[in-house]
Amino acid sequence: QVQLEETGGGLVQAGGSLRLSCTASLQTFSDYTMGWFRQAPGKGREFVAGISREGGGTRYADFVKGRFTISRDNAKNTVFLQMNSLKPEDTAVYNCAARRGSVISLAIYNYWGQGTQVTVSS
Repeated sequence: QVQLEETGGGLVQAGGSLRLSCTASLQTFSDYTMGWFRQAPGKGREFVAGISREGGGTRYADFVKGRFTISRDNAKNTVFLQMNSLKPEDTAVYNCAARRGSVISLAIYNYWGQGTQVTVSS
């Protein structure tokens, strides 16, 4: 059974930083593009960032460009989301997801983690 586990969430003041990690129990991690999504209370899930299988390609939602950076370490089956200049509107549950193949999809992924809470105070 594939498992994705996110860590690194927490409470931070506006303007602060957090680094999320997601470790996947995938047999061949490098076969999968990885994505980060978030869902705020009362809102739908939205794409945040995605990264290609070898890390050479990335894609970001407009609202995080210049503030968030996605990266991966295939040797450790882990994808990261470095979040800087956090805003109260970034408050949400952040999930990572894995998609087999080369496309950085905005929505369709094969496996999902349970999520980690990020709360940004003003």
